[in-house]
Amino acid sequence: MDSINLTNHFLIAMPGMADPHFSKTLTYICEHSEKGAIGLVINKPIDITVGHLFEQVNIELENETFRFDPVRFGGPVKVECGFVLHRPLGDWNSTLKVGDDIGMTTSKDILEAIAKGEGPDRVLVTLGYAGWSPGQLEDEIKRNGWLTVEADSRLIFDLPDDEKLAAAMHKLGVHPAMLSGSVGHA
Repeated sequence: MDSINLTNHFLIAMPGMADPHFSKTLTYICEHSEKGAIGLVINKPIDITVGHLFEQVNIELENETFRFDPVRFGGPVKVECGFVLHRPLGDWNSTLKVGDDIGMTTSKDILEAIAKGEGPDRVLVTLGYAGWSPGQLEDEIKRNGWLTVEADSRLIFDLPDDEKLAAAMHKLGVHPAMLSGSVGHA
């Protein structure tokens, strides 16, 4: 696999994914370069709401829009840190531009803006992220760990978590029952 850039793509966990952190997950790749990759699992809600998270970081949530949204498990790295996927990009202290209209922000100013109703229209909050060292993600793809497909912001922000994985597979023209967990060689 030559130099590929999977920034702004989804990783669809294959049925044979042994790592319980990623079994049946859809991961959005926020950055992919020769230095490695960073992504957020977007379909694995945890037992914390956005409102509860704001209480934990001492921010009063005046705007009710996102109060009852679930926080997602973004990945096993830095699970004590919050990551906000959002649309539109906006102008925040620490934003990584992922796509034309999607950013990932880790600074507190976006949380304060969301609390006041002055933040982005579309928000998905995670605790933790997924990270890969140089060449690791490419190797996992070669070993049948992941399928990849170009990301779609509607899938990230508009679908219920339990529909996201199947919708990403559908973008590829794949039905979940067609996938096998084993690698075959002809």
